[in-house]
Amino acid sequence: MQNLRKDSVNPFGKLTFLVVDDFENFRLSMRQMLRSCGADKIELVAHGGPAIQYCTYNHVDVVLCDYNLGDGKNGQHVLEELRHKKLLKRSSLFLMVTAETSKEMVMGAREYQPDAYLTKPINRAMLDKRLGSLIRQRNALLPVTREIDRENYPEAITMCLQALPQQPRYKTWLMKTLGELYCQVGDLAHAQKIYDDVLNQRELSWARLGKCKILLANRSLDQAVDSLKALIEKHPDYMEAYDLLAEGLEQQGKALQAQKVLEKAAEHSPNALLRQKHLAEVAGANQDIDTATQAWRQTVSLGTHSIHDSAGHYLSLAQSLSDLSEGNLDEEGAEKANEAVNVLARMQKRFPDDENLDLRSRIIECRVHAGQGQNQEAERILQEITPRLEPITGFSAEVGVDFAKTLFRMNQATRARQLLSELAAYYEDQPDVLQKIESLMDEPVGFRQKLEARGLNRDGIRAFESGDLNAAVEAFQNALTIVPDHAALNLNLVQVMMKQHDEYPEPAILATCKRHLDTLKGLPEQHRQHRRYLALQRKLQGLMQ
Repeated sequence: MQNLRKDSVNPFGKLTFLVVDDFENFRLSMRQMLRSCGADKIELVAHGGPAIQYCTYNHVDVVLCDYNLGDGKNGQHVLEELRHKKLLKRSSLFLMVTAETSKEMVMGAREYQPDAYLTKPINRAMLDKRLGSLIRQRNALLPVTREIDRENYPEAITMCLQALPQQPRYKTWLMKTLGELYCQVGDLAHAQKIYDDVLNQRELSWARLGKCKILLANRSLDQAVDSLKALIEKHPDYMEAYDLLAEGLEQQGKALQAQKVLEKAAEHSPNALLRQKHLAEVAGANQDIDTATQAWRQTVSLGTHSIHDSAGHYLSLAQSLSDLSEGNLDEEGAEKANEAVNVLARMQKRFPDDENLDLRSRIIECRVHAGQGQNQEAERILQEITPRLEPITGFSAEVGVDFAKTLFRMNQATRARQLLSELAAYYEDQPDVLQKIESLMDEPVGFRQKLEARGLNRDGIRAFESGDLNAAVEAFQNALTIVPDHAALNLNLVQVMMKQHDEYPEPAILATCKRHLDTLKGLPEQHRQHRRYLALQRKLQGLMQ
């Protein structure tokens, strides 16, 4: 009983503390203040790397970490890595300590949910009040967080339900945790009831967001998207709502709108690596290569000290720069080509001794030189890497598709199509890979030509739907001057011309149809247009008889 009283009077007593700050005087001052509050086990480190290393091998109850830690990782990187590696228990506390209060810093750090901010200068009274309150909450909720750390979620749910009448002071935390736990175990009905109960009493952002997650999971896309838009309008700094809204818009097939949402989120909080990466991917899929390139630049830059750093980010940036520089022989094009080569060199320095990375780097470098008309250097690299790309079982589909793209740039279309056909047969049970193969086989050109061809294809479809067959034929023919082997475009043209033949039979029309179908003789069986190709071929044979 005496120990219980002592713990309640001195909540700091049995906890372990880690102070991370690059100024020794501040570290010593914090240790003195913590000791005066009753703390006993206190470790001091100067930088982010040692802080993470310490947490790897030692249990820490409370981390007090400065945001600016000199060279290397900052406080956001430390929090990000501790969360990612699960080096902090759910019961542990992380407090961001900083003299800097810029929106950019606060928004970036908030992405990884520190338990509190302490603004310098700090005195003993402030520390005792702010940290003491958090520790008392931590101790009161320890039975719940302990079960969450054990991943015993059903028991954690039981503990939450038992604590609700006993700990009314922490009702908000318990309800939020209950909603998350029900989602964790897949009980969406109970999770929704929690969020509805909260929202019926008070409009809280986290409850609204939780309900929107459930609406998306249940495919109530319109309702979720509308609710998230309203949430963002009311709370424009609520970053999680932007991410979820972009996800909902993507599920609705509104990729351009999703990109705009992510762009707006990146303006509010530019230091979130994973969001920049998502923006880059969505913009790339939308053929907005300029936006994708800038987002990949940010992703690479933010990755310098981040646990989420990846060679793939460098490769994607180099590929985007290659697309932008291709065929652009002025100063701007040369700058982007040089940047691509430099990015690849930085990647190899950062991720050394990886043969696969070296191969992928050389494939892209070859394409960059070809795009700048430096054919001798491109040919030299091609000769060097070709022996490393046989047989197709020796490298990934991603490498194979990228190599085929380079072969097209080197005017080796026959070789490129042969490789893509072999890849399609080998990966016939992987739809994502087949889609990439089809896309390159149909449009083996730069992104600007792709956009032009796709615009003409849309014009042709609109003209066909309105009954203007001549305009449709002209649009499809113009598109085929850009991408002559595009399966869907050839079939669109054949379909329109057959309809013309139905109205005004002419042998020349059928001869043109045959010529375009003959273009697709080598179309792999795995291609989505293959069945349509066979059907139109049979129809043409019937008309010609």
